[in-house]
Amino acid sequence: MSLSALVALVPASVWSFKGASSRRDPVFWAVLCAATAGPAAVSVVQLMGPWQSGFSLALWMSIAASMAIFVGLSLSVREAWRLAPLLAPYLLLLGILATLWSNAAPGPPLTLRPDTWLALHIAISVATYGLCTLAAVAGAAVLVQERAIKRKRPSALTHRLPSVADASRLQGRLLAASAVVLGLGIVSGMAKQYLTTGHLVEFDHKTLLSILAFAVIALLLFLHRRSGLRGQRAARLVLLAYLLLTLAYPGVKFVTGVLLA
Repeated sequence: MSLSALVALVPASVWSFKGASSRRDPVFWAVLCAATAGPAAVSVVQLMGPWQSGFSLALWMSIAASMAIFVGLSLSVREAWRLAPLLAPYLLLLGILATLWSNAAPGPPLTLRPDTWLALHIAISVATYGLCTLAAVAGAAVLVQERAIKRKRPSALTHRLPSVADASRLQGRLLAASAVVLGLGIVSGMAKQYLTTGHLVEFDHKTLLSILAFAVIALLLFLHRRSGLRGQRAARLVLLAYLLLTLAYPGVKFVTGVLLA
């Protein structure tokens, strides 16, 4: 299943660099559907049994969420589809990592029958990571475009990416959505923790990193609103928030499911 999902991600990367046209043609939608269906199928199959906390599953769920959100953005936002040359290869890299560790010993079962709070918390966490992935990719597009403008050396890649203004707008919208969903994730996690242990917050690595990521995103949105912060400085803060979330979600899974297994 992991190999099939990995193969499904390849055409999107090939299209981004070799067959990309100036419009969203049928080939674009075909490779996008394949890249979404493969990881989603792996995630669903693995979730049909006892819910595990493995590193490979965390990556496949993140890839599936990122692709699903990207499809929605490509349908609704005019220039969002131009992020594909950065997004598709990055998700392919994550797919390679997920495939390499697909045979690792699974983590301990979360539960045989997940309750409502746990299912809601996991869904919110995956959606948050997908939104932040796209925000980070938009930030990377800003960095690439501004660097090319500064050096006066446009490339084939910069011609395929959205402009600095379009990428900045996408980054801001995705960050705002990420802040809302991440806030809901923190609240749902607190509710789950309270129902399980009677305490609102357990200050483990995942919780602390999630709160730090939320603080960075909130600060960035505040600075953008008050001082118009944008461009490379804003993009670097976005990448910092994404790094914190990566350490909090797949990073913790990697340590507990691979390094300490």
